[in-house]
Amino acid sequence: MTTEAAIWHDVECAAYDVDLPLWRELAEAAKGPVLDIGAGTGRVSLDLARRGYDVSALDADAELIQELSGRARARNLHISATAADARSFELGREFALAIAPMQVVQLLDGSDGRRAALACIRRHLRAGGIFAAALADPFEGIPDDQVMPPMPDIREVGDWVYASRPIAVRIERPHAAIDRLRQAVSPKGEVKEWVATIEVDLVTPEELEREGRDCGFDVRERRWIPETSEWIGSSVVMLEAA
Repeated sequence: MTTEAAIWHDVECAAYDVDLPLWRELAEAAKGPVLDIGAGTGRVSLDLARRGYDVSALDADAELIQELSGRARARNLHISATAADARSFELGREFALAIAPMQVVQLLDGSDGRRAALACIRRHLRAGGIFAAALADPFEGIPDDQVMPPMPDIREVGDWVYASRPIAVRIERPHAAIDRLRQAVSPKGEVKEWVATIEVDLVTPEELEREGRDCGFDVRERRWIPETSEWIGSSVVMLEAA
């Protein structure tokens, strides 16, 4: 049975697919095993595994990893899924490509956390392997006192309707906090609601590239995930294991 954690992850993340062509392209070029960091319920991992790539998935939330594994089994796909922190994991194998979609590296509690993750990722990449990390500052160029929350997300699961609506943004650079009002509406129309807060680091590509160099990477040309009417664009920092 799908857990509450998995449902809310899907509500707020599962509809995003603008980045999938880039991860597919990078997986094809890598010609080796792929590590999906911050994999959640498998949005990217399942897509790549379905296309025949050797995929391992990593997420700090054990409930999300359990859901991912169940979805992989239901689709007859093999994905090695591990619940572990991106800053301290040990998988005992090397990868040709590691990816961190949807601003995962902005959830690591600052530079020290990113450096710990980069060092860990470097140990798991073969020489010449690539780490690709999506970064976004949705408030770049907007005065901090004029920032408005993003659009709401809605998803139906069974006969329930789940909605996640950003209601406030608090910016204390280099960090930001987004308050989301989560609402679950039962088939009888009963409503449960509460506020969940997501904190992100507002790190620039230049900062991540400097940290990557310090952790044994060479910097390669950045890629870009385009914006749409519903989603902001993202810079993708490309780091090669030296």
